[in-house]
Amino acid sequence: MNTNNKMEEIVKYCEQYGYIFQGSEIYGGLANTWDYGPLGSKLKNNIKDAWRYHFIQCRDNAFEVDADILMNPKVWEASGHIQSFSDPLIDCKNCNVRHRADNLIENHNKNVDVDKMTHEEMMDYIRTHKIPCPKCGKSDFTDIRNFNLMFKTTRGVTNEKQSTIYLRPENAQGEYVNYLNILKSMRPKIPFSVGQIGKAFRNEITPGNFTFRTIEFEQMEYQTFCKPGEDHELYEYFKKFGIDFFKELGLPIEKLRFKDHEKLAHYAKEACDIEYLFPFGWGEINGTHNRTDFDLKKHQEFSGKKHEYFDQLFNEKYIPYIIESTYGLDRLILALICEGYTKEIENSGKERLVLKLKPELAPIKINILPLDKKNHSEMALKLYRELRKKLVVSYDDKGNIGKRYKNGDAIGTPLAICVDDDTLNNNYITIRERDTKEQIRVSIDQVENASRKLLRRWDEIKSNIPFKVIINNR
Repeated sequence: MNTNNKMEEIVKYCEQYGYIFQGSEIYGGLANTWDYGPLGSKLKNNIKDAWRYHFIQCRDNAFEVDADILMNPKVWEASGHIQSFSDPLIDCKNCNVRHRADNLIENHNKNVDVDKMTHEEMMDYIRTHKIPCPKCGKSDFTDIRNFNLMFKTTRGVTNEKQSTIYLRPENAQGEYVNYLNILKSMRPKIPFSVGQIGKAFRNEITPGNFTFRTIEFEQMEYQTFCKPGEDHELYEYFKKFGIDFFKELGLPIEKLRFKDHEKLAHYAKEACDIEYLFPFGWGEINGTHNRTDFDLKKHQEFSGKKHEYFDQLFNEKYIPYIIESTYGLDRLILALICEGYTKEIENSGKERLVLKLKPELAPIKINILPLDKKNHSEMALKLYRELRKKLVVSYDDKGNIGKRYKNGDAIGTPLAICVDDDTLNNNYITIRERDTKEQIRVSIDQVENASRKLLRRWDEIKSNIPFKVIINNR
């Protein structure tokens, strides 16, 4: 399938099935803003829960914070964002469309290492190779200038007393400015980690590729404070941990790769991205950086407050190094949908759409279906109301049973439970698995226990569940 066509399909799929909608759609939308629908919101929360489990709950000395989006402007002075957080902006003189100069070059020649180029070298390359404007096809551009990506707003009740503040362009500074608070309140032993899930905002010149690059996005940030000299080992550890985390969520190793930074940011000693192979090409879904002691030293300088850590084990003071590992939540959601989006041809020759999400991430775990609405809905509704107190379930009685099975497959629901005459007469229900379409019949008093087990590993567990008969796939 053409990659552009596949992305178009995925955008339409997300809207049709309640995963992602165009922001402000009834008013014509707002470019590169997206709203998560009922299923998308559940998927997002499930990924957050998975991140919290692996990065906070299962680790020693790991803490979560929830810092405000709006911060004292001095935070951004200390971090360098006000002075240098910018992209190389260039305008087409013919159609007045703005572009990122580095993107123009990369789209023209993927083999050019733009990160190593100065503005002058980028400008010379664009003119020498007569790179055209993607909008109008002309090659007539302004000189490159820096474009700061932070959104400005004002604080104050009167014009005379208003001051400029910023929507945060990253979450990391929220962890850094709370470093001293964590030391005082939690008394952690080094190395320790501080994580945060939250919104960030960047006035991107050329956002696009659906939810991959937007002006408002959500990050799962993770900062590990460590002793200088132990930083490289932790940096390598978190690179590998990122790959393992993505594999755990269901992304195949053959579609993941490391991309080391050759041109480092001013704060970084070493840096690496993890990229996933999207239909539109490789794209970053994680960034891991060895930020040294840059950030804490800067906040110490600008705040006037000591940021030293007293290491009781070695009876010494030092400013910790920081290993940062950032996960783009919106990009990860997109990667999982792209990976799970599957079309299969059934024996009948008809096409079946399946969203193959891991059960722990699936927005809905079980779909409760009456075989016949007239005769079986009362029992099915009773079962649904009992199970929804313990599991994330849905109820569907619209259309024939085959269409309802297929709709559950399309939205990624791992299991479907069908109530039929055998349920009424013998207390047996049918459980159907999404990917294989295999079905088993289980006593209704075992349905919760059986479902919980099957949601973990269908193939390994079904043989250990008392069932009456295995039904042919349908």
